[in-house]
Amino acid sequence: MVKKTVYPVIAILLLFAMMLSGCGKSAEKQGNSAEPANPSEPANTKPAESKSVSLALLKFTSNAPLFIAYEKGFFKDEHLDVELKWFDSANAVNVAVASSSVDIAAAGLTADFYNMIAQGQKMFLVADKGREEKGYAYSALVLPNDSPYKSVEELKGKKAAITTIGSTNHYSIARILENHGMSSKDVQWTPMNSVSGVVDAIKGKRVDFGFISEPNVTKAVDEGFGKTLTWISDEIKFQSSALVFSSKFISDRDASVRFLKAYLKGLRYYYDAALTKKDGKLAQGPNFDEVLKIITKYTGQPEDVIKKSFPFIDRNGKPDIDDLKEQIAWYAKEKLIVKTLEVDDFVDTTLLDEALKAAGN
Repeated sequence: MVKKTVYPVIAILLLFAMMLSGCGKSAEKQGNSAEPANPSEPANTKPAESKSVSLALLKFTSNAPLFIAYEKGFFKDEHLDVELKWFDSANAVNVAVASSSVDIAAAGLTADFYNMIAQGQKMFLVADKGREEKGYAYSALVLPNDSPYKSVEELKGKKAAITTIGSTNHYSIARILENHGMSSKDVQWTPMNSVSGVVDAIKGKRVDFGFISEPNVTKAVDEGFGKTLTWISDEIKFQSSALVFSSKFISDRDASVRFLKAYLKGLRYYYDAALTKKDGKLAQGPNFDEVLKIITKYTGQPEDVIKKSFPFIDRNGKPDIDDLKEQIAWYAKEKLIVKTLEVDDFVDTTLLDEALKAAGN
């Protein structure tokens, strides 16, 4: 009688022990945070939040990385809904980002830009977007086609067409004059208030020379009304434009880094297609024809004009900090900015560093 009672009890106890053992294994597996259920996805990863971003820019070739990132969906890959906002002048772009009317600007580094910062406006330079670099022709001093002048020294006392005082072209000409033993007081500055105004002044021979960039340099030569005296990049190094974030946008660090990751992808796509060199000369890289078509689409300029010259941009988006310091010192010397600045007041490359770490080589 005792034996009949014991065996069922033992069976029940064994079954209960097996159930506990199974539950213990299941709890250990679920509680092991180092081993996610799906090893292809990191644990506790949330999808990036979608964000609308407004981008102010001009129809310049130097915005090619932005055009590419937009056209090829690199921004969308980072869950960014980018709206392109077109402007007619660098100053208008700078005002828009300084006031946070737009989130991001492809900005020209002018006296107005530095003055806005000096007067308390908050905006932050985060990456290179175009510079004058030897071996990459983009901007030039251009003369009327029948001009007798053959050297920079001969420009002393002559009329110089620029967009405005304190613009990138004013700065470039003045620095070149200084390199040739003159000063900013040695020419007659003739502000035309627009790029088209400078081109028309050269074409109409109302000035002795002027500063223009591609594709207008090629157009002036091809149409027979202008000729180059010297390329700016052969004379000076100059960080002429940059990617600038508004104070509002940069406060969202995650979105800021995501934007720069997409920008870097577009930048490297552009660089590898148009800026690589072989045996010391520019050579067409992979995707060249595609990049050319994208730039043509967004600038409205013919392919034959665009492909003759591409502006230099550092492949990793690194701005030339030393040149920024030189610019500030020069503008202060010329009394074109209200006070001198420290680059740390408006330059933040930590976001770019983070994006570069994610992007790799």
